[in-house]
Amino acid sequence: MSRRRKAPQANAAPHPVVFRWDLDKTYLKSEFDSLRELVKIPFEKPEDKIAVPGVVPLIRNLRSVAATAGRDSWIYFISASPPQIAKAIKDKLTLDGVEYDGITFKNQLQHIVRGRFRNLREQVGYKLTELLRARPNFPPLAKEVLFGDDWESDPIIYSLYADILAGHIAHDDIRSILEIVGVDSRLITETESLAKAIPVIDAVERIYINLERRTPPDTFEQFGPRLVPAFNYFQTACCLFQDGYLNLAAVAEVAAHLTSNSGYTPVRLSNSLADIARRGHLQEVNTIAIAEYMYGRGLLPPPRRQAGERLALWERIRRWLRSRGKQMMEMPRAQPAPINYHNLIMERRQSR
Repeated sequence: MSRRRKAPQANAAPHPVVFRWDLDKTYLKSEFDSLRELVKIPFEKPEDKIAVPGVVPLIRNLRSVAATAGRDSWIYFISASPPQIAKAIKDKLTLDGVEYDGITFKNQLQHIVRGRFRNLREQVGYKLTELLRARPNFPPLAKEVLFGDDWESDPIIYSLYADILAGHIAHDDIRSILEIVGVDSRLITETESLAKAIPVIDAVERIYINLERRTPPDTFEQFGPRLVPAFNYFQTACCLFQDGYLNLAAVAEVAAHLTSNSGYTPVRLSNSLADIARRGHLQEVNTIAIAEYMYGRGLLPPPRRQAGERLALWERIRRWLRSRGKQMMEMPRAQPAPINYHNLIMERRQSR
């Protein structure tokens, strides 16, 4: 195994962060499960496209909270849609008031014209090379938070990317893993070349998977605690608060958006909070802080405790939030166990 150079050591300032978003079914409720739907995409107008509930206020607040904390941040999108849709997508992002720093499209129509229909569905090679190709454009110490969905191969793609960056996958293993997936040999060679040129750094802090297909969360346990399956963006926002990328006001804005635009009730939001905490993605102190704050905003039902007890608890939480200050932005992460990608890919293939 050849060794790559180490990235420089971090300084005391908040590390810069790159938020990388899948576009289809993660930001937009895209429909391209058939050839007919795929061909229709370039002709859709910006106002015809629908954002996933809660995603717009979440992305807006990621940038504003980072700016308040004195942290440099970037937002990038990667899409499996064709470049012919670029103007409509960019116009949609403008309508939503979402600022971003870059967006990449896949030339799907070219595959259709050339009769390469298999490449329409192949995402691992495409996305992995795009992720690796863009990494050198970021500051060497930049951390990354990745957002995808459960429709394609985002959990595998993002986890592979994270482990390649961290030096957890030998260069010889990259080829064998991608061959099992069925990635085009040209893209495998390109992936190997890109991986060798990137300094080793454990850059990916978290991977969020939007459960658009309602896949059972325990399906993703093999990916470790770095990957968080979420049924809605309120759950995602709660975890981003825990990691220091959002504040409570931002979490409340996401919850309010789900209430006003998707029919969420306080009870349903409360159940979502309990679910993400029960699955081990949210610490108890953060769960309590979110519940109390959301109750104060009328977004969650009242906790089951006496009023005096609730006020005393909330005051302790407020003091705790104030005391952790900048430490909130640098919370330690659980280190994921090594992933056996060969077994994982074969098992997922058999289950399908």
